[in-house]
Amino acid sequence: MSETESTAGRQVRRSGGAVPQRRRRHRGRWTAIALALGVSALVGPYLLFMRDDPEAMTIDDAAYYEFVSVHSGNALDVAGADNADGVRIQQEKRSTSAASQQWRVKPVGGGYCQLVNHNSGKVLGVPSGSTAQANVEQQSDTGAATQQWKLTDVGDGAVKIVSRSTGMVLGVNDGSGADGQAVIQSTDRGGTVQQWKVTRAVTVATPSAPTVAAMASGPSHSASTTPSTPSTSRLAPGSGSYTWRNVQIAGGGFVTGFVFNPNRKDLLYARTDMGGAYRWDGRAGQWVPLTDWVADWNMLGIESVATDPVDPERLYLATGTYTNEWAGNGAILRSTDQGRTFQRTGLPFKLGSNEDGRSMGERLAIDPANHGTLYLGTRKNGLWRSTDYGVTWSQVSSFPVKDGGSSGVGLSFVTFGPAGSRTIYVGVADKTTSLYRSTDGGSTWQAVPGQPTGHLPHHGVLSGDGSLYVTYTDTPGPNGVKAGSVWKHTPSSGAWKDISPIPGDGFGYAGLAVDPQRPATVMVTTLDRWWPSDELYRSTDGGATWKALGATSVRDASAAPYVGTGIGHWMGALAIDPFDSGHVLYGTGAGLWASKDVTAADSGRPTHWTIPVKGLEETAVLGLVAPPGGKLISALGDIGGFRHDDLNKVPAGASSGPRFSNTTGIDFAQAKPNIVVRVGYSDEQRGAYSTDGGVTWTPFAGAPVSAAGGGTVAISADGGTVVWTASGQVPHVSTDRGKTWTASSGLPKGTAVVADRSTAGSFYALSGGTLFASTDGGRSFTARATGVAGERLKATPGVAGDLWIAGGGGLSHSTDGGASFTKLSGVQSAAAVGFGKAAPGARYHALYLIGTVNGIAGIFRSTDGGTAWTRINDDRNQYGGIAGGVITGDPEVYGRVYVGTNGRGVLYGDQS
Repeated sequence: MSETESTAGRQVRRSGGAVPQRRRRHRGRWTAIALALGVSALVGPYLLFMRDDPEAMTIDDAAYYEFVSVHSGNALDVAGADNADGVRIQQEKRSTSAASQQWRVKPVGGGYCQLVNHNSGKVLGVPSGSTAQANVEQQSDTGAATQQWKLTDVGDGAVKIVSRSTGMVLGVNDGSGADGQAVIQSTDRGGTVQQWKVTRAVTVATPSAPTVAAMASGPSHSASTTPSTPSTSRLAPGSGSYTWRNVQIAGGGFVTGFVFNPNRKDLLYARTDMGGAYRWDGRAGQWVPLTDWVADWNMLGIESVATDPVDPERLYLATGTYTNEWAGNGAILRSTDQGRTFQRTGLPFKLGSNEDGRSMGERLAIDPANHGTLYLGTRKNGLWRSTDYGVTWSQVSSFPVKDGGSSGVGLSFVTFGPAGSRTIYVGVADKTTSLYRSTDGGSTWQAVPGQPTGHLPHHGVLSGDGSLYVTYTDTPGPNGVKAGSVWKHTPSSGAWKDISPIPGDGFGYAGLAVDPQRPATVMVTTLDRWWPSDELYRSTDGGATWKALGATSVRDASAAPYVGTGIGHWMGALAIDPFDSGHVLYGTGAGLWASKDVTAADSGRPTHWTIPVKGLEETAVLGLVAPPGGKLISALGDIGGFRHDDLNKVPAGASSGPRFSNTTGIDFAQAKPNIVVRVGYSDEQRGAYSTDGGVTWTPFAGAPVSAAGGGTVAISADGGTVVWTASGQVPHVSTDRGKTWTASSGLPKGTAVVADRSTAGSFYALSGGTLFASTDGGRSFTARATGVAGERLKATPGVAGDLWIAGGGGLSHSTDGGASFTKLSGVQSAAAVGFGKAAPGARYHALYLIGTVNGIAGIFRSTDGGTAWTRINDDRNQYGGIAGGVITGDPEVYGRVYVGTNGRGVLYGDQS
């Protein structure tokens, strides 16, 4: 999915998005700072180097460290352990279990380093352009000087952290010792407020999993189950037949690979990092989703795709989103009808489609000489082989690499040599030995002599003339790449040649394609060339000369206007149509671009590009609101969100003024539904309000906490009071549309607040099993009920004190403002609950539920307050178990429901 891969609440891709794992890297010597490794307490002996000491000790750049304020004893932390870009850095009480307090010290040369957060994988940086005192934040790695720091010895086992871009040092704002106080860059004042002690984390904390609110596992739809206890909820016998469509957004996530079938015209597949796989329908001019039937969210991440060159009906998908402990094992999905139906083979290891290196590939390949044999390069488990069309798999014991290599991401591609040669090449993301070859059909393997070292192979493609082209980056990407190259290998002579279009200084090369009809025609893309922009290069003479296509390209973004007409970013996937040399596609962090006349560049003419992305919807949904009399408004990861004036048309532009990257919270005033508020992250203000139902927006003039953002927001029924819980902060109240803010009392940090949908002065919150209530406009909260189960609190539109709580243990309802709750025993789990227009003759809103009712998992509707439920999705429309947990009904159209997914965009269902 796109740039951020984490969620705030459910971080995104795309952030991210990948949840980082500890990577196995070469230990490096670095003399900017020397620490006594293994010291677990601040009272222990620290060995800091003297700047002129030639015997400086080494620092383990694969280990994690805590930075503890000498002044306060608190640790450097990311607010709310959030994974999004722009989250402020602050001090918090030390916790050995907090991955957000652990940092990897990564040398970048010149005595400087990056501080890489263990929980998010992102780096500590200064907001762009800040040259004066400013808060610091976590950012995606761009290699900028604003993300580089020098650790300088100040004596007594302490350091100061000095910015490369400004020369300023990090310290705690205002010298406060309080938890949650911001960390800022400011002029060096020499006091303990700007000094930090550094200790290695003996226990490496586990990064938090992305919060995926999927349906609880349970019997399948066809299973026969009898509840073990009597239930007041039952499955209604009435019709639940629904038609499901995407609300049109167009793209919105990271397209990580394209695969053409070499022998069937127009047979093309696309893979995404967390939104499933697609097949191109040329006649309809749109993409067909192939994995909407999947009920396990982990299988919506597509690590690799293979289409059979002998039998084009056969398709294979390697699925699995994360390799962390909390993720399930991967699987191979096998189809004999181009993805219309699948059979599943479980794998005994994990795959990582939303982790670093996700645009490498293809890792899954079919032997063209024996199409029943497949190879799979894995991230942690070496090379695997199937000889029965993917039904069973075994490890290739003779392959030398059986772990993640020096980068931790393992094998990057598998490709076959010329027909009849029995040659197989396998790329390994290792800076020492990165390319292996077998010349006996995979029985034995040798490192290819003369290969480049120091970089990681991203793609390897064999040309029709026998040449092997390889693109390289210095890190797996898609972020943090600062070097790379393009190489050409001639197996007949053993020669290697660097054919990079321009030196990869500050960026790498990722996307790679060779024209099957023209063996000397090669195309490559840059990766992380943030300035002036990434580039697409084309050569027609085997890499001897190159043309850059960006400046002369003509771009039409009308199919996805929010993308703009720039060339794109995260360009790791590139493909040339084997039947049409002019047809080229490349993926970006927000979708794709395609051209039908790329050969025009060969004669000096401009190339023309469009965004043929219809049908491919890959946004991660963080919130949805449907105000009465208004239009659906979405809160999305990576691209902010939209007002959807027509569900079947792509919006003209994303919500702006300001435009957010992640919109993490959204709400509207029930009695004045044109008043809408949203919060999130941006380089501008991080909160905004609208008085015209989301058509236009005005930024909040103030902020509850300097540089804070994200989190959740609620607005009173009359639109007069806004309560914003920014990430990692206590809730704050504003009664002047965000000009001034006052801290609420009575609630822990990070507690989400919801407004009563009828009584203007009433707000509610749920934390640690306690239901809190406020009757003074959110200024203070007191406990109203304890021992309350569940995680997600919702208030019923127009009914005072009517509350619902959804959670892994089921669904509970209160009609007295949270003083007491009744649990609906027939609902075993509830990821989310929402409200829509009441059924004809009904007195209560229609309820919509993502969860499990009487042993059946799905999306449900109740028209009688939760007594009876009808399943309204089916086994063809499961969308990863509706990971994401966002649902709301339409207040004007009975039966219509909107569902937010974690990688398949916004869905809406209507009764058939």
